[in-house]
Amino acid sequence: MTTAMIVFASLTGNTEECTNIVEEALESLDVEVETVDCMQADPEDFLDVDICLVGTYTYGNDANLPDEIVDFYEELAEIDLSGKVFGTYGSGDTFYDKFCQSVDDFTEQFKKIGAVEGAESVKVDLDPGEEDIEHLQAFAKSLVEKAASL
Repeated sequence: MTTAMIVFASLTGNTEECTNIVEEALESLDVEVETVDCMQADPEDFLDVDICLVGTYTYGNDANLPDEIVDFYEELAEIDLSGKVFGTYGSGDTFYDKFCQSVDDFTEQFKKIGAVEGAESVKVDLDPGEEDIEHLQAFAKSLVEKAASL
């Protein structure tokens, strides 16, 4: 059975809602999913799964990583995820110039440590609407297909 781990950070609940959508979509595709708040997550746990996911919001005008996920981000750089499939998603506000910058930051971090991008990132403006839900479901499906092809 394909396995996945989702690590997420959510302040307003929007990214958590996205996480729930991704989790349900993966489970409907017969993936065993573990979902962990970033404060309880250890990047090394990604070594034990097929698909590695991070969902995060972006904080403030400077488009910073949320404080609670910075340690996870930095520790992620210290492991080798060659051959692992990854996906990133998150919520943000298009009012800001660097919309969902933290999602992009995690995408680059995963690439630096050898992980294979399984699907294009999904960026949600505020809370997920019907179209966003469809994108998140398609995102999950692409991740599973990519993992199966490796």
